[in-house]
This record gives sequence, C-alpha cells and structure tokens, in this order.
Amino acid sequence: MTAPLTVRDLHDVAAQRLPRMAYDYYASGAEDETTLAGNEAAWARVRLRPRCLVDVSARDLSTTVLGRPVAMPVLVAPTAFQRMAHPDGELATARAAAAQGTVMALSTLATSTLEDVADAYDAARGARGGRWFQLYVYRDRGVTRALVDRAEAAGYDALALTVDAPFLGRRLRDVRNGFALPAGLSVANLAGHGKGAVDRALGDSGLAAYVATMLDPSLTWRDVEWLRSITRLPVVVKGVVRGDDTRLAAAHGASGGVVSNHGGRQLDGAVATADALREVADAAGDALEVFVDGGVRRGSDVLKALALGARAVLVGRPVLWGLARDGEAGVASALGMLRSELDLAMALAGCATARDATPDLVA
Repeated sequence: MTAPLTVRDLHDVAAQRLPRMAYDYYASGAEDETTLAGNEAAWARVRLRPRCLVDVSARDLSTTVLGRPVAMPVLVAPTAFQRMAHPDGELATARAAAAQGTVMALSTLATSTLEDVADAYDAARGARGGRWFQLYVYRDRGVTRALVDRAEAAGYDALALTVDAPFLGRRLRDVRNGFALPAGLSVANLAGHGKGAVDRALGDSGLAAYVATMLDPSLTWRDVEWLRSITRLPVVVKGVVRGDDTRLAAAHGASGGVVSNHGGRQLDGAVATADALREVADAAGDALEVFVDGGVRRGSDVLKALALGARAVLVGRPVLWGLARDGEAGVASALGMLRSELDLAMALAGCATARDATPDLVA
C-alpha cells in the first residue's frame, strides 16, 4: 500500500479501518452537513497573491500562542472520545503534539484524564506546559470548578471555553447509529462525579442526550467573567463567528477567540470559518489573539488563515485520521504533512516567516 501523502489519504485509511459508529461520529456534521462541506469549500475559494523575488532560502514557521513559543501555527483542536480511534487515544495525540512542538487542546469529553494527558505531553516534550483544556460548563458549577482547578494543578496553559453548544446539533448519522460510547470507555474526567457514561438514548444520539441533561444552556457573557474570576489561566472563547461577539469577548476578559462553527456539527447553514475570519480579526484588533478551525486540510489553508488574521489554526479531524491509522506515529504524520505543506506554500508565496503572511497576500 502506498504511504499516505496528504490528510485526505489519511482520511481514506481511517474510513476503512474505523467501526461505522466511530467513523460517522468523527466525520459527520449537523443535519444536511452543508456547513461541514462549506468549511473546506471556503478555504478553496480564498486565492493567494504570491510575492516574487523574495529570499526564501530559509523559512521560519514558528510563532507564539498566548505568549508561548510554538514550532508552527498549527495546533491540535479538542476532539472528544479519541480512544474510539486508537487504544492510546489522547495520550498518543499528546505525545505527537509535544514532539512536533505545538499546543494540544484537550476536550472535556476525553476518554483519558487530563492529568494522564498532561503527564504524557510533558514527558514527550521534556518540560511542563504547552497544553490547553477545552471546557464545557456543566449545570453543576461545582463540577465545572473542579475541572478548572484540576487543569490549573496539572499545568495547563489556558482554558478554551466552548460557547457554541448550548445543546448538541442534530447529527443524523449519530441518531441513525444510536451513538453511545463503546464498552470500557467513558468521559474520563467526569467519571468520579458520576457523569462519565454516554449511553444509548431511544431515538436519539446518546451524546445529544448527555449534553441536554448535563451541560448548562443558560450561559451568557457574565459567565465568562465568572470563569475569569475563578482561575488564573487565560480564557479563550471558542465558537465566535461575528465581530460584535468578538468585541464582547474582549470586554468580558477573554484573552483569545477561536473562529469556529464546531466543525459544522452545530448549526447547519452557519457561516464558514474562512468567511468569518477577517471580520473577527478586524474586530479583535490588538485586544485578542485570534485562532480558527474548521475545514483546514492543507498547509496552504494555514497560510491563508494567517493572512486573514489568525495567529494559528486548530485541526481536529486530520489528527483523528492519523490517530486511527497509526496512533502516535499517525498523528505525527498528519501534523508533519501540514507542516511540510505550509513550509512549501510559504516559500512559493514569498513568505520567509509566518509574520510575512499579511492581509495583502490574499485576494
């Protein structure tokens, strides 16, 4: 078999290897999946305006994220239930991200504890830090506070508060499959609170039922201030696609914002992230660091995102496809592909550093 050369190659391998319910969970979007498809299509519509006669004999892909140096502007997005893809799950992803010199964001709905993931990442990196913890706010605020305290104690660098999921989008593939966590897996970070099981739900996705009963749909901007009041960690608001919401995020104490529509998994028909990025970046100005996820499949997509105002991108599905193929080595392969493609795209576009991807680079 020919070795995978692109993220799409990794996807094709994962589609063959993963059980149907796991593959559909990772791959699917909400309802008709128009936003899912629209995310990738939007990056394809963005056109680059390469500069010529620039010395690109050496390229520097490094940047900083919330003040921390990273080797490239490609971060690992928080994705749930990674042990459905590989027995090592989030631990394999953590080791690969650390080895690549980039940030891993860990999902609240991980199948490994945040402490175990921190240990795996730090051991591979040889130092502490370089990790974000993605936070869902539970109806039981004591549970939420306990998660925040644990993340601080384990040396996470930031909290990524997901704000686009008061309820779960209707993911029809999961409903048809009767999605539930396979035997032996749980929401590991919540198991000690009696909230670790994601069981089958009659006529629905088990995860949709879990979110409807466990998570707090009453969140407002005041809760961003509450979160800031209980933690010393910077808060990144994940799920903004509007300039006015970006300004509100800054006003309520956020340090960053992720332009995200949850990978097309929440509101079908929502704006593609590539189309929303410039508005958000313009609204953020110097008040917030801006990141983007959704549909990034090529290194050239990363370059476009930088030119449109993002500090870095987050990738989720590419990591999962690599994980399904070959655990830690597969995740490293996925990240390495994006790094190599970005390096070449920068050279061909006349960008010697990531900072050279300025707004005039895109049409």
